[in-house]
Amino acid sequence: MHRTLTLFALLLAAPASAQLGSSGAEFVEAVRTGNGMRAQELIAASPNKAELLNARDYDGRTALILAAGRRDEEWTGYLISNGADPNIADRDGTTPLIAGARAGFFDGVGWLLAAGARVDAANRGGETALIVAVQARQAQIVRLLLSAGADPDRTDALAGYSARDYAQRDPRARDILKLIEAKKPKR
Repeated sequence: MHRTLTLFALLLAAPASAQLGSSGAEFVEAVRTGNGMRAQELIAASPNKAELLNARDYDGRTALILAAGRRDEEWTGYLISNGADPNIADRDGTTPLIAGARAGFFDGVGWLLAAGARVDAANRGGETALIVAVQARQAQIVRLLLSAGADPDRTDALAGYSARDYAQRDPRARDILKLIEAKKPKR
């Protein structure tokens, strides 16, 4: 009896996302492995669809981070259109927008921005989606992020460089540097 009461008290004290427990992690795993049938079963059985869509795996990643990071149009579109939060970051601070920019997922980056992703959110290293896109030489994504208001002069914590600095240092990124140079530094 005492053990049951203790377990019940722990469940009440735990945040809702922790209460999702294994079904949340199982949902993220189903999306990660492309098991749409299992993901749909979990959604249908979930009392709170929004919490399930924003659940994290044991590494802190959401299904949206994984889908955007692998350029998965179907899952990224499904998750965004069903209310997955585009600003939830994993343990390293990687957001779906950063994951999509790193992967070169142009459409996904556009969808995430339209869904309200914070354009200048940074990971624990201070890297923004713009910095990541410059480093990966993703000119289309750089253009898209700049048009959404990304700050090319925000520096990271790793090297102390901004997207503008990285573009200036990379001789293969001259087209990206031109895009950034067209955006005047903030005073």
